[in-house]
Amino acid sequence: MLPESRLPGISLSFGVALFLVASFAIVPDVLPQNPRTPPTPIQGDSRAQEIDPDDIIKVDTTEVLLPVTVRDRNGKLVEGLTRKDFRVFEENIEQPLSDLSLRQVAVDVVLMVDTSSSVAGNLDDFRKAADGFAKALASDDRVSLIQFDDRVLLLQDWTRSRVQFRRSLDRVAPGMFTRFNDAIVLTSNEQFQRSSSRRAIIILTDGIDSGRGTTFDKALQAALGAQAAIYVISNIEIERTIKQAQANDLLAGEPASVRFNQLRIDDLRLGLAALTASERNLDELTRATGGRLYEPKSFDDLEATYAEVASELRHQYALYYSPVNKLRDGRFRRVRVQVASPDQRVSSRAGYYAPK
Repeated sequence: MLPESRLPGISLSFGVALFLVASFAIVPDVLPQNPRTPPTPIQGDSRAQEIDPDDIIKVDTTEVLLPVTVRDRNGKLVEGLTRKDFRVFEENIEQPLSDLSLRQVAVDVVLMVDTSSSVAGNLDDFRKAADGFAKALASDDRVSLIQFDDRVLLLQDWTRSRVQFRRSLDRVAPGMFTRFNDAIVLTSNEQFQRSSSRRAIIILTDGIDSGRGTTFDKALQAALGAQAAIYVISNIEIERTIKQAQANDLLAGEPASVRFNQLRIDDLRLGLAALTASERNLDELTRATGGRLYEPKSFDDLEATYAEVASELRHQYALYYSPVNKLRDGRFRRVRVQVASPDQRVSSRAGYYAPK
C-alpha cells in the first residue's frame, strides 16, 4: 500500500536520498554536440531555467483514462479480461463503467536515460535495448527520447518512425551528475501537453539526484499530474554489488590497513546508504504512477528488461470512466481498481488532478 503521507494534498516528507547532494561540486552546464543534429534542451539553459514545481498538468476532460496492468500470483500478465471484471473507486466511491469503458488505446512512451557517470560506460547496452523496445511497440504508438545528466536534453521529439528513433540513439552522449528530479518534472510538464493516449515514461537510472532544488516529492506530484506510468530500470543493484565488494575487500585487510582506508570505507558506506534511499523513492514513484521498478543484476540484462516493459504496455488495459464528482476544484482524487479474481494483482496510478 502506498504511504499516504507522500501523496498530494497531505504534508509531504522527503527521505534521505539527497543527503549526498552537498558532496557534489557544481560544474558548468555541458551540452553534448553533434554537428548533424544537436540535442535540444527542453527549456533552455539550465542556469537560466526556472522550474515551477507547482506547474502540474491537470485533467481537462469529462472522462478519466486509467491504464491498468493485471498479473497473476506468479507475476504473469493476465489477458482477456472484460469490463465486467473491473471495479473503479474514486475517493472510495464506486464509479459507473459502461460497455465502452474498456478500449484499445495507443501509447506515447518517453525513453529517458541517465547519462551520468554511473551509466555512461554502458550506453551501448542502452542503445541496443532501447532500439529493441521501440521495434516491439505497435505501429500507432509514439516514442520520444530524453537524456539527463547536468542538463535535460530532448534528443528526439514524438515520432512513429522507428528508423528516426534509432538515429536519435546515436546522439546519446555521456555527461556528469544527475538532475533526476528536474528531468521528471520537465518531462511530465512538457512532453504530454497535447497527448490523449496512454502515457508512459521509462527511465534507466539509479535515481540519486544531484540537482539544485527540485525535490523528489515535486517530481512525484508532476508525474501524477501528467498521468504517466513510470517504469524505472535501475542500475542500483549493479552499483550496490560493486560498492559492497569494494568495502568488503578493504575491511578484510590488516587493522592498520583498515584504519588507513577508513575515509574510503566511510565513503562507500554513504554510497550504499544513498542507493538504499533512492531505491525506496523509485519504488514509491513507480507504484504511485502505476508503473514498475526493475533492478537487473547486469547491464547485459537490459535488453530482456526493456522487452518485458514493452510486453506489459502491449497487454495493458485502458479503462475510461466519467467521474461521479463533477466539481472542477483542481484537487487530487485518489483512485483504486479492483478485479473479480482474488488471485490477480492490479497496478494502476494512485489518482489524478481534477480540472480547475
